Amino acid sequence: MLAPLLFTDQCSSVETYSQICEVRSPMTRREELALSAAGLCLIGACYGLARFAYGLFVPSFRDEFSLDATATGVIASGGYVVYCVAVLAASVLTPRLGARGVAVTAGAFATAGTLTIALAGSTPALVLGVLLGGASSGLVSPALAHAVAHRVASERQGRVQTVVNAGTGVGVAIAGPIALLTRDEWREAWLSFAILASLATLWAAVRVPGDRGDAPPTGLLPRPFFPPGSLHLTVAAVLAGAASAAVWTFGRDLMVAEGLDEQGSTVAWILLGALGAGAGDLAARLGIPAAWSGATLLLAGATALLAVAPGRLATASVAAASFGAAYIAVTGLLLVWATRVHPRSPAAGVGWAFLVLALGQAAGSSALGAVDEASDARTTFVVAALAAVVAAMVRPTARVSPDAPPRRTRG
Repeated sequence: MLAPLLFTDQCSSVETYSQICEVRSPMTRREELALSAAGLCLIGACYGLARFAYGLFVPSFRDEFSLDATATGVIASGGYVVYCVAVLAASVLTPRLGARGVAVTAGAFATAGTLTIALAGSTPALVLGVLLGGASSGLVSPALAHAVAHRVASERQGRVQTVVNAGTGVGVAIAGPIALLTRDEWREAWLSFAILASLATLWAAVRVPGDRGDAPPTGLLPRPFFPPGSLHLTVAAVLAGAASAAVWTFGRDLMVAEGLDEQGSTVAWILLGALGAGAGDLAARLGIPAAWSGATLLLAGATALLAVAPGRLATASVAAASFGAAYIAVTGLLLVWATRVHPRSPAAGVGWAFLVLALGQAAGSSALGAVDEASDARTTFVVAALAAVVAAMVRPTARVSPDAPPRRTRG
């Protein structure tokens, strides 16, 4: 998952569309670079390690804790649900406590979650670690987005946001080599994740500004709640979330079960992160309707391809790389789409889009786990691919509003 940039514009007004957010005391280029690097590392720790690395280690967890497919999916769903709660909490706390405080809290959750998994001696301990990881990813996105919106010059905000967002793919790509080096010693891998998360948290404590913002926070939900085009946005986000859950939760488990060795399946996972890290911005330039259909169809094709021949390294690698690129593009497009549907409250609109995306992932993990138990793993991935095909048909309507006016910078 792209690290979703939720509630990015706490200075935007839900009452007056013409009000433009001002950036006070913009950072120097060196400060922007430091914030970008620290944000990328923290996003990588919270998403790539604390949250999405769970799928990389599902085979080990199933052996260690005697988990079936249904239990594996339910645990993953718990992480998504906690993410939803955390992102709502962060949207309220960030304007009041400041970006730095919430970002550091997110890093602390990521550190605690990965360490808990490393030391887990029972299934409840594993679940606790997964929940803490899910909470960290929900807390971190609003905090870093808030920092960029308030301290980076408007003409460079898009670039900084793109760099920070790439942290998800980078984190996923880093988790793979660590898994290869530790092999069957999965606890050592998660202990390494905890160390990396703690270092990223310390860096964020130094580099993320503590700005609270100078305007009262907007509501948690957009007003009006369902403006024209919002139904399509909601349905598309739910379907995309459900479709992506198969690969994130069961992808590596399927590769291993179908005969791909540990090294080969991990290489495929590394490609998933590496190719996904830079895809969102390119897809967004094509225009939302065409790019959305293309990205979701690529998501469907990658998921289906993995079901066809998951035991072959070449096929699994192409499928994983394509899925990573498609997923980053899909989440990036949802962000832009939401701001056009909700031009008077873009922050709340984007927040709503990513909330329902995560709910779709939560429901998808549980439902697909049940499908796996009732039939087989390949059928599960075909069902997920079909959900992505349906998502491709749900495009922005003609009534979607144009882009919001640009912010100006006040030095």
